Formats: sequence, structure tokens, C-alpha cells
Amino acid sequence: MTETSPITVAALYQFTPFDDPAAIRGPLLALCEEVGIKGTLLLAKEGINGTIAGGENAIQQVLEHIRALPGCATLDVKFSTADEMPFHRMKVRLKREIVTMGEPDIDPRASVGRYVDPHEWNALITDPDTLVIDTRNDYEVAVGTFKGAVDPHTASFREFPQWFREHREELLEGKKKVAMFCTGGIRCEKSTSFLRSEGIDEVYHLKGGILRYLEEIPQEESTWDGDCFVFDERVTVRHGLEQGEYDLCRACRRPVSAQDKASDAYVEGVSCPRCINERSDEQRARYAERQRQEELARRRGDLHVGAAPDSDD
Repeated sequence: MTETSPITVAALYQFTPFDDPAAIRGPLLALCEEVGIKGTLLLAKEGINGTIAGGENAIQQVLEHIRALPGCATLDVKFSTADEMPFHRMKVRLKREIVTMGEPDIDPRASVGRYVDPHEWNALITDPDTLVIDTRNDYEVAVGTFKGAVDPHTASFREFPQWFREHREELLEGKKKVAMFCTGGIRCEKSTSFLRSEGIDEVYHLKGGILRYLEEIPQEESTWDGDCFVFDERVTVRHGLEQGEYDLCRACRRPVSAQDKASDAYVEGVSCPRCINERSDEQRARYAERQRQEELARRRGDLHVGAAPDSDD
């Protein structure tokens, strides 16, 4: 199926009980492949999460299918566009959690923080009584965040509960409210539910996440600083959801800037300044061979599909 530009990108999630996620997977994957959709969808007993891309009509067909699933009639979807297909393939994966926090007793369907519209967000986070926390991973925060937000410096969302418990007293000192945000909103469903389970009542989160804020709030009124990392080949987006200028390190799947690429530690497809000391010589040799194969495939006009990241958000 040939798609015309721009391509519609839909980021979605819904917390709802699925008795048998495996039974949902087959028909959903078949439809996505039939209409030419690419991306990643995660299914678990707690619901669905992911990002997909394709033609506008094809996207609507898939969303209609998902909205017909139990509890998905009010599916949360955020739309953006891309000039080129931002995914290499379509995956529908079965998971224990649609966003992995590792706290089995947390249920966003039972209790979450208060949603804050993007147009009301600035007033909340500039209030001196408000503690503002970025719930995303360290490499995401590094390319952009809200001014004054606390960076937990976590490598994964699993680390967030322990981080908060260890720093709770100092974080909450002199604060009456806690406001949290993430890329599309799903991590905050769990992080605000977690804080409420820890006995904190005045908890808020940005409705629609950073993506909706960047879509709706003009840059001249914005308190956002930098780009927003997204889990697809666009790498980052800016205000108006325009594509940013970061590339992706194919070794560690982190964003790389022009400055990063000027570093001696950067070798396309093999390493970047962030992962140069995290990988062995053997791993880098494998990455170098993969990069060589991809370059050969490009010269032939073929698509060589490498590893792609899963989206938490």
C-alpha cells in the first residue's frame, strides 16, 4: 500500500481490563498489516498502549477496531504528522504491563491524579507551592523539559518508585502540590496513582502529555525548553509537533545532537558519547557489521530493518 505525505501518526493508550490479550493480538495485527499501518502496539491485561503511523483512512480503521474492544470507547489518542514513515514494521506485542513500573498494586483505573489542561499547566507549575517532576528517562529529559522541573535521573520507569521513596522528604519540603508530566500521558497515569497510594492527595498531571502541550500552546507562551523525544524515526519533535534535528544512535537508541556527532566517540550505527563505555568491543563489531549491511541495502534500494525501540509512552 503506498501512502501519500504527510503520514498520520497516532499515539494512544487505554487502561482497561483485557481477559485474554492474546486473543486480541491476531486480529489487530492482521488489520494493521492489511491497511499498511506500521508501528508498535503493546497489549496486557491492563490495556493497550503504543504508536502507529500510516494513511489517515487506514489509521481511522485501526482506531475504530481498537475502540470496539472492551473499555476502549474513550481511547486516548494524540495525532501528529510525519513527512516519511517513522517506523520500519508493525509489531503487536504481549506484555505484563503496557507501561512497566513494577508496582503490581498500582491501578490507574482506581485512582489517579487530577488532569490539567495544557492551557492551565503554566499557572500550576509556576506556583511556588508546586513540585514539578519529569517522570521520563534520563536520555529523554536531556533533550528537553519544562523549566524548573525535577529530573529523577532514572534509566527506566521501573526506578521511579524507589527514587521517589528515597527522596520524598526533601522533594516535598515546602510544597503543597505535586505536578508530573510525560510524553503522552501514560506514565503519569501510573506515577500519579503511585503517589496517591503513598498518601499524597494533591497530585496533578498534564492531560495529553508533552505532545498535546506542544501542539496547543504557542511557543511564545511556552514554559517548555528544548525538544521532546519520541519513540520513532522522527527522534524528537518541537512546538507545533514539527520534527526536531536530533538523530538516533543505532547502538543504544538514544538521541544524538550535532555536537554528539562531532565527538570522537560517535561512529554512525556503532557508538555515541553516551554508550561508548557501555558496550564491549564485540558488541561494537556486531553493530559495525549491521551498519555495513544497512548501507549495502540502501545502495540496492532495499530496506534493511534493524532493532527498533518499544515505546513506554
